[in-house]
Amino acid sequence: MRYRSPMTAAAALGAACLFAASVGNAQTKTFHASLDAQQEVPPNDSKGTGMAEFTLDRATKQLTWKVTLAGLTGPATAAHIHGPAAPGANAGVEVNLAPNGVQNPITGAAVLTDAQIADLTSGKDYVNIHTAANKGGEIRGQITP
Repeated sequence: MRYRSPMTAAAALGAACLFAASVGNAQTKTFHASLDAQQEVPPNDSKGTGMAEFTLDRATKQLTWKVTLAGLTGPATAAHIHGPAAPGANAGVEVNLAPNGVQNPITGAAVLTDAQIADLTSGKDYVNIHTAANKGGEIRGQITP
């Protein structure tokens, strides 16, 4: 019978735990977007800003988000993920971030299609915040990993 030291067994157990944790974390991916008026197409003079944080659970295809806003010309009237579009281009609404009305911060979740996941993970989506003064969008930010 071969002798194994307790340290070898503990090291093996630790490595197994780290591997399991990394596999579990591989199922989620985080994204962010920094929003301002200069990214709008066309740009506007708003001093508004925003920060969006997203987490995609690849196993369930669920996207969760938190979007914080500051300095807008007035209350936000709508908030969406638009795509697919590169920076400087416009696209249609993919996900309504505030289907029950815009709060600050905006939080929520939605299940994405495979096509939406492909657009999101390839950087082809952006967040757009709309106000009464800027109906087409007051601040915008491209979503990146």
